[in-house]
Amino acid sequence: MRKLHRPGNRVWPVAALLALGCAGIGAPGAVAEPVAVAACAPAQAATAMPAGLPILDWSENVGYDAQGNLWVSRLYRNEVQRYDSAGRLTATVPVEFPGAVRLGPDGLLYVVFGDSPTSVLRPGGVVRFDPDDPRPAVFASGFTMPNGAAFDANGNLYVASGPGVIRIRPDGGVDQDWTARAKFSGANGIVVRDNAIYLSMNGNPLGRIVRFPIDDPGNVTVLADLAVSPGIPDFADDLLIDDAGVLYVTTLTGQLVRVDPSTNTACAVLTGQPMTSVVAVPGRSDELLAGTEGGAILRIRLSH
Repeated sequence: MRKLHRPGNRVWPVAALLALGCAGIGAPGAVAEPVAVAACAPAQAATAMPAGLPILDWSENVGYDAQGNLWVSRLYRNEVQRYDSAGRLTATVPVEFPGAVRLGPDGLLYVVFGDSPTSVLRPGGVVRFDPDDPRPAVFASGFTMPNGAAFDANGNLYVASGPGVIRIRPDGGVDQDWTARAKFSGANGIVVRDNAIYLSMNGNPLGRIVRFPIDDPGNVTVLADLAVSPGIPDFADDLLIDDAGVLYVTTLTGQLVRVDPSTNTACAVLTGQPMTSVVAVPGRSDELLAGTEGGAILRIRLSH
């Protein structure tokens, strides 16, 4: 039996669920200055799809294709699963330790593979396939602990990995010069908006959310340091950014944290089971889906 590892540079929780700590802005590597935590209206969560076998069905990441099908990365099953709008399983695709699943500008699905400590010996990368004819082919490889992924407007793919962020050109080649300037220990979730990258990191400290310009990855702004209680950092996992530029971050302790870069505030809108990933439901600005360690997919309705 394979020994289960905590993927994506993660650690097990050190405290029970407590209130969100603080958020702040500062220089890279500096301790963020505490600021007032905004009062957030609570979100409501319900099970959209139950887990089959807990842990084995660990839902590491979630994403949609252009037809509205939901794709779920089942980390320990070594496969990505496709579900239709009714929640029926319609396809499975073999991918070793799958991480982020993202729709590319070409209509293909791109899935990170090797999201495991074994990638030190067996490097990971990215596969891609036609969602209607899912036969995965390697797009890029040679990465250690790849996890999150996001495209920019020019079709470049950014992969968050253990040593930092990797930029992959549309032809599958790695932009080595840019990648050498984007070293972030414990990079995990990643999103792109306009000309900026937002990143969750779990190096030193855990639970740090940062932003930097695509053209200048060394110019880092710390947006938030998430905590479960004062002095006890939380583990920040996946994140998304909405149309208003607000971030929603999933954490190891089961918090869904709202981070608003424009007002420098953060608050937990939901607490519950550990969440691994989050995606916006197409056409619904107030509805998200979240993957969980137990394997269930949660439907989350936000209050605005």
